[in-house]
Amino acid sequence: MTEKQQPLTVGRVAQLVGVSVRTLHHWDSIALVRPSARSWSDYRLYDAEDIARIHRVLVYREIGLPLAEIARILDDPEVDPREHLHRQRSLLAERIGRLQKAARAVDEMIERTTPMNDTPSSAGPISGDPRTPAEDRSITLSPQEQSRIFGTDWDPAWQDEARERWGDTEQWQQSVQRTRGFTAADWTRVAEETAALETDLTEAMNRGVEPGSEEANALAERHRASISQHYDCTASMHVVLGRMYTEDERFTAHYDRRSEGLAAWLREVIEAAARAHGVDPETAGWE
Repeated sequence: MTEKQQPLTVGRVAQLVGVSVRTLHHWDSIALVRPSARSWSDYRLYDAEDIARIHRVLVYREIGLPLAEIARILDDPEVDPREHLHRQRSLLAERIGRLQKAARAVDEMIERTTPMNDTPSSAGPISGDPRTPAEDRSITLSPQEQSRIFGTDWDPAWQDEARERWGDTEQWQQSVQRTRGFTAADWTRVAEETAALETDLTEAMNRGVEPGSEEANALAERHRASISQHYDCTASMHVVLGRMYTEDERFTAHYDRRSEGLAAWLREVIEAAARAHGVDPETAGWE
């Protein structure tokens, strides 16, 4: 056996495929990817077929499938490796198409969004409106056009609802300022990162990660960091948002489409992480 064909240790495989050793250990424990051999000192050893299976898992995971479903697909005796590759190619093409459509939608929104007031004002923001004339933008797309671009799930009323609910807050102004220069590529990146985070949250819940554990707290911080791309989200604010995930049926439906009970579990994770920051979820407010 040549050097290139030598089996690889779990640490080397983790570096090679870009996942953590802990993830590979977990995949071994649930029989998703089991190494073909062990060293004399009982270290996991992965051969080329094992690594090929890991790459299949990563592709299906990127698409958003839960680990249990990935295992079922990969272990289907009626499907050979080549058919898996064709299936993955098809699924990736569908996702690329959706992302390209989203990028085109953002490009069109940028082109169709014009300043409401082209004349700078030294008076600053209008009373009760946190936006300066340079920051304010008027979307000139009709509701029908917005639905056509963003898909049938897009509701133009959400934009007005958000402005009515938070338009007079410092966080709204921060969001306007931070996203004002976002390109289509930026929005695509945000969408991909959000999808990856929600996939990881789903996996964690499905394998029984407990709210308040080290892993759950890390996921909560990652979730809060994703929000802080738009405005500074404190642990207390995070709790308020977590409440919405179970109290607003639209948020609940969004998360529970990935896995039943994800919205409630995420709220528990957020509240447990907030306690670690000294915040009482029972009294947490928007501060």
